[in-house]
Amino acid sequence: MKQKNELTTAEHIEAFGAPDEEKLFEMAELFKVFADSTRIRILYAMFDHEMNVSQICDKVDVNISAASHQLRLLKQSKLVKCRREGRKAYYMLADDHVKTIIGMAKEHIEED
Repeated sequence: MKQKNELTTAEHIEAFGAPDEEKLFEMAELFKVFADSTRIRILYAMFDHEMNVSQICDKVDVNISAASHQLRLLKQSKLVKCRREGRKAYYMLADDHVKTIIGMAKEHIEED
């Protein structure tokens, strides 16, 4: 539900104009991160709880090297964050925006 003083995207663009070139470039780079099905599977795996690399490998069926590479890209894009516990790193979605983006994409492709 929209908060009293929150604008929809259309209202925001109408009120403040389209994003500048730098923001448009950043948006395009973010969408590139979603262009890989392995990264999407990794994000789905973390929807409900944090996971370490071994758990991600098992859930997504990739090797440690591939998972680590994809996690590094996801972390650089601020889609996941990491916490350390001893020698283990636990990864989780950075925030609920990630779920929203994936949910909207899924909804869009399932439309008739």
